[in-house]
Amino acid sequence: MKTIDISELKPGMFVVGVTKQTGHVKVKNQGWVKTQDGIQHLLKAGVMAVEIDPDKTLGTPQEAPQETNEQLKSEPTPEPVLPSKSASPKAHDPWHKSTSIESELDKANELYQQAKALQEKTFSDLKQGNQIDLSPFQDTADGLIDSVFRNQDALACIAQIKEKDAYLLEHSINVAILVSILAKHLSLDRHIIEQITLGALLHDIGKIQVPDEILHKPGALSHEEYEQMKQHARYSYDIVSDAKLGDIATEIAGFHHERLDGSGYPFCKTAEQLSQYVRMVAIVDSYDAITSERVYKNGKTPVAAFKILREHVPHHYDESLLNAFIHCVGVFPVGTLVKLKSQRVGIISQSNPDTPLQPVVKVFYHAKNMHYTEVRDIDLSSKRVEDEIEAAIKPEEFSLNLMKFFKHSMLP
Repeated sequence: MKTIDISELKPGMFVVGVTKQTGHVKVKNQGWVKTQDGIQHLLKAGVMAVEIDPDKTLGTPQEAPQETNEQLKSEPTPEPVLPSKSASPKAHDPWHKSTSIESELDKANELYQQAKALQEKTFSDLKQGNQIDLSPFQDTADGLIDSVFRNQDALACIAQIKEKDAYLLEHSINVAILVSILAKHLSLDRHIIEQITLGALLHDIGKIQVPDEILHKPGALSHEEYEQMKQHARYSYDIVSDAKLGDIATEIAGFHHERLDGSGYPFCKTAEQLSQYVRMVAIVDSYDAITSERVYKNGKTPVAAFKILREHVPHHYDESLLNAFIHCVGVFPVGTLVKLKSQRVGIISQSNPDTPLQPVVKVFYHAKNMHYTEVRDIDLSSKRVEDEIEAAIKPEEFSLNLMKFFKHSMLP
């Protein structure tokens, strides 16, 4: 198989699938491209690159062997791909969980810590001028994706409970986790999800070339400092490109700060130059940054972050992809701290796709009485439960150490 730019596609070539696009389509049927009109149809749908089978390329479509005539009757055509709620047992069910969150959390936490250690080692090697090997990130990406497919709630929970002083190491891992969840819900092919997740893991690797006094400055950057900081995406592009980790990962590393209206940086790309995969990471990257605690700013709740992202549609972000992201992580994502009408406080521990506003909450504190309570799970969708979520809150409101609670009460 070979991946080519859509501009290189010619009549007689056998198209297997779409590998890069600005829209949300997949090839409805594999087959030979018969006419230039067929190629234009793919272009109009936002297809930027396709995978072809060179061994099946024909001089002209008419040279096809007799047994392929049925395939030649219909050219490869784009078909929209959107999250589906189909009840068919044969349909892809993005909410399927092959294991409980209790059994997955320990594995997920181990994967997360391994990913942090790999990030730390790579940053250290780059800073010291040592030669780096980025191939281990592929195994890390595979591990994260496997966990997401077993039960996305486990890694989603860990990604939501952030450590203030670990942003540089944790941010890329969180983005990789969340974008792999989005990719799963968009029913993208596994090899595409691997490329997207790999790109997300490495999207900020260029920050190592930004001076420490700028990277770790505890206040607002000056104009000159901000201009230097913006170059990290260009550095990331070069590092991932040199490592030959694929076009998708490379573009994500370089273009994650680009915006649909051309106002992004550092390359000032516009909508038609940004693939679906880059658009996905741009949304998730912004979401994690907005919800993260930083030395110089407080993180916002997921609900507040979604509101901010919506305010920048369609100029900065792809509306359909933003809607898909909110749908797949939920208005109250797993790991979010919430206060119930009963004044009990807890962490969203399990999602509920059927009734998203009624997840499972692991309560451990009482807001009115201001004291810790017995840890217990409350399924808000149960008919025996009359409680409901009042609001997402910040741990600082009640001086709660969320990381400590997670380690002592949620991990096995």
